[in-house]
Amino acid sequence: MLRAISFGFASLSDKGIMMILIRVMLLTLLAFVLLGIGLWYAIDSAFHYFGYADDGGLSAVAAIAMLALSGLVLFRMVAVAITWVFSDDIIDIIEAKHYPFEAARGKRPSNWQSAKMGLRSAMRALGYNLLALPFYLILLVTGIGAPLVFLGVNALLLGRDLEDMLVARHGHHLAAFGKGERLMLGLAGAAGMMVPLLQFVVPVVATASAVHMAHGKYRVKVT
Repeated sequence: MLRAISFGFASLSDKGIMMILIRVMLLTLLAFVLLGIGLWYAIDSAFHYFGYADDGGLSAVAAIAMLALSGLVLFRMVAVAITWVFSDDIIDIIEAKHYPFEAARGKRPSNWQSAKMGLRSAMRALGYNLLALPFYLILLVTGIGAPLVFLGVNALLLGRDLEDMLVARHGHHLAAFGKGERLMLGLAGAAGMMVPLLQFVVPVVATASAVHMAHGKYRVKVT
């Protein structure tokens, strides 16, 4: 797995991968800006509805605070959902360069199929994290318990997302990971997404790493 991750980071030297990374980063930031504006309007409207006179400053502070508190869960959902949009392009680049046989054998999903899988991924992440929310709150006082639960839940989710991207193209019998591989790749990705700045790079690197992990246990030399 470490070798796959190292190859994933090495893929950032590819111009095509770097351009995708830039688009993912910009769209993720844009999504959070729009979400912040939406929260500000919603909170400001609620203040006015309940008769509280506010010039917008308190609403802005409340919106920023809510966005910051929910940032870990929301960032993972938004970043992975946006990466889904470009995941097939990432896979195309990696397979064409390193695994031409698999590239020729696989069938790229349609845009509609990719959109449905991306939506399912986002809804699954939202559902599981909402189910885990009571545990996050209960364990918050421990300092480390809540992050560990978050890490475990999102490692399982991210590992499945990465596997699904490849299974959709190559079929389960050719692209499925072992349970341990899926968990470890998801764990590395989920941990990386908790690190400031690195969190922007992780979805793209994790997708590239998944391609290297899936194809033949490195039976093809990566150059």
